[in-house]
Amino acid sequence: MKKLKPVVFIQGDRDFYRDNKYNQNLLIKAMSEGITSPAELRDASGLKTIPDVYRTLDKLTLRKDYHDALVKNGVDLDFIVSGIKEITEKASKSATRLKGYEILLKSLGLDKYESAEDSGKNWEELIIEASENEKPKEEITQIKTDYEVIVPPTPSIDKKRQEDEKEVAEQLYAN
Repeated sequence: MKKLKPVVFIQGDRDFYRDNKYNQNLLIKAMSEGITSPAELRDASGLKTIPDVYRTLDKLTLRKDYHDALVKNGVDLDFIVSGIKEITEKASKSATRLKGYEILLKSLGLDKYESAEDSGKNWEELIIEASENEKPKEEITQIKTDYEVIVPPTPSIDKKRQEDEKEVAEQLYAN
């Protein structure tokens, strides 16, 4: 019997074990467009080598199998939400109940409080309003300098080259 190594997703500098969902999604998109060549899949997904393509396809298979196993065992979004709801309703401590409600609100995207005064405006109106309320800045009328700028002399070789370029430009762009 052959012992298979487990797939472990860790953080690090190497992509070997990392969870590369972005590349996986690119591979799925490329395969849905009919690309089957490993070299073309490598180019389409941004992976460096063909073994990386095969490794990513293995991760895709494991991901699919994992989700299939979750569904077969009744673990889906309904199960998770009902579990959170049940724990929240039956919790004796108010902190546990509050955390349950917080999880549900966060899953709905309602975890951040926004003030009521800005709720009816879109971002463009807010920017226009902020720019209208901005105080005008004082204009700088005179800049005082305590130093003198000394421009170094241009070498004769560069002067000659600049004159030649100017002549060529006049010939090219003459009306």
